[in-house]
Amino acid sequence: MTGTPEPSASGLLADIADVGRDRTRGGYSRHVFDTAELELREWFAGEARRRGLDLEQDRCGNLWAWWGAPGPDAVVTGSHLDSVPGGGAFDGPLGVVSALTAVDILRARGVTPAKPLGVVVFSEEEGGRFGVPCLGSRLLTGSLPAEKALRLRDPDGTTFADAVRGAGLDPERIGADPDFVGRIGRFVELHVEQGRGLIDLGGPVAVGSTVIAHGRWRLTFAGQGNHAGATPMDDRRDPMLPAAETVAAVRRIAASAPGTRATVGRLAANPGGTNVIASTVDLWLDARGPDVPSVVRDVESAARAAAEAEGCTVALSEESWGDEVVFDPALRDAVSAQLGGVPALPTGAGHDAAVLSAHVPAAMLYVRNPTGVSHAPEEFAEDSDVDAGAEALATVLSGLSA
Repeated sequence: MTGTPEPSASGLLADIADVGRDRTRGGYSRHVFDTAELELREWFAGEARRRGLDLEQDRCGNLWAWWGAPGPDAVVTGSHLDSVPGGGAFDGPLGVVSALTAVDILRARGVTPAKPLGVVVFSEEEGGRFGVPCLGSRLLTGSLPAEKALRLRDPDGTTFADAVRGAGLDPERIGADPDFVGRIGRFVELHVEQGRGLIDLGGPVAVGSTVIAHGRWRLTFAGQGNHAGATPMDDRRDPMLPAAETVAAVRRIAASAPGTRATVGRLAANPGGTNVIASTVDLWLDARGPDVPSVVRDVESAARAAAEAEGCTVALSEESWGDEVVFDPALRDAVSAQLGGVPALPTGAGHDAAVLSAHVPAAMLYVRNPTGVSHAPEEFAEDSDVDAGAEALATVLSGLSA
């Protein structure tokens, strides 16, 4: 080891505060294998080396830093460094800097884990570039077929296969690696809370209980592209109209299904000219909750009716799906007990820990977000809570690796 950094998760967050700032949207735009995300990967590698950790990249592009030789009983923590477009500073990076800081805290406490300890950075957790959330963990665990992932395209038309190749990885090796997953004995992910639970409870840290079922769908409306000035209003097949009606229908349908959250946050018209009637319009639906399949069916029905009325067509395709996740109760209770009985909270946000939970015991720690806002520049956590979260993570890792 070349030197022991001062244990401070808030200080590490400050070190990367200028990477990937989005001057147009506000907040941060850091997407897998883009300039900002690659810079953060280099930063992580440097921090791992400073701590004398052994750095490794798996076949799916996830980064791992090991304290001790990895084996089947390893205790692993970490999160992701990518963001949604214009996202906050804490979603993802907080879990990574807290993991690195937890290593520093354990060393400052004189603790040497009896089991291997790993820190991981998962790729493309948000799906901000290629549209599928938790892409790195889904590929590694085999819950997403490699051939499907490699065909994914970003908004510029670059395939995931090309992006992987450009990052120095071999597309032929992308895919499930059960031996690598088998190294993980238990996994704990720390994350900024994406909601108001800890505000209302008045505490800095909680454990995760469940993740609600969630998925993403694309609806493609097709009509007739034409001249905006030369085409009479009664002689149009404009796909923007049924797309707009569907956006309103999503809100109405979801509001009538208790516990459901449904959102249209992205819409793309082709060719996208101000004076052009679109030929196609793509609309992305994010739906979460206990009755998502029926909500999606109702949305599709409303979209087809609106498309038919305008002389257009519509096609629906599923891009990702995750069932409800209940985190390992024994691990959840053990983590809570180690922290003095902190509360357990459900979440509507997806995480790599939820993907891993189908394969290994997994748990979540949440750190208070006083704004209650996430996936936006207003996302926040006080330095004192950030550092309290890192201390809590160190305590948990110490107990699990004893």
